[in-house]
Amino acid sequence: MADFKRPLPVPTPETQHFWEGCQSGELLLQSCDECTKTYFPPRPFCPACGSRNVSVKSASGKATLYSYVINHRPRPDFGEEPHSIAVVELAEGPRMMTNIIGCPQTPEALVLDMPLEVTFEKANDTISLPKFKPAGA
Repeated sequence: MADFKRPLPVPTPETQHFWEGCQSGELLLQSCDECTKTYFPPRPFCPACGSRNVSVKSASGKATLYSYVINHRPRPDFGEEPHSIAVVELAEGPRMMTNIIGCPQTPEALVLDMPLEVTFEKANDTISLPKFKPAGA
């Protein structure tokens, strides 16, 4: 378990399913039963059509690197080393802000459109954070 020195998410009724999925090692997304759009972050209605007829489904965990920045400022929760702050595009369509781990934090290693897969970092007994690593790493 990581020693987190920053605030962690607090699940709400709208996000509880997402955090429970992360805790069990599963990335859960919502999908509209009316227009079929899959979306993130969790909310009780479809952002495309406004329908409240939504379902929770398991995502593949696959993504591609859409954008990133490398933060070189030290942070208590990341140490002295640079770390990426990234936006990934999930195979199901939505984009998600996250961190890329498991590879050098350099522009040479963090190539746009590179294939990624989800991994979960346990922060405490109730929260695991979804992060992404190069596919097959």
